Amino acid sequence: MNWATVTIFLLGIVNFAINRAVFASGHPLLVRLPSASQTLGSRFALGSEFAVLFFALLLSVRGWPGYAWAYAVYSAFNVGAAWLILSRRV
Repeated sequence: MNWATVTIFLLGIVNFAINRAVFASGHPLLVRLPSASQTLGSRFALGSEFAVLFFALLLSVRGWPGYAWAYAVYSAFNVGAAWLILSRRV
């Protein structure tokens, strides 16, 4: 494995943990949703996160290490959004 693949994999773990923390936070905007929407929304979010991670890993393994930087920027936006939600600033 190269550095890009390892970096993307570790950032993927962080992104999944952030998503789970946001959905478990009990934020007022999420609590207002019906139960079915909460379940489907969290599953869709984790599924789309998996798809982004999968394709970033696939492209980095195929010789496109620049996707590690793109995934790092994506992860930074995720961390920023999660911080806004978990600190109740949104």
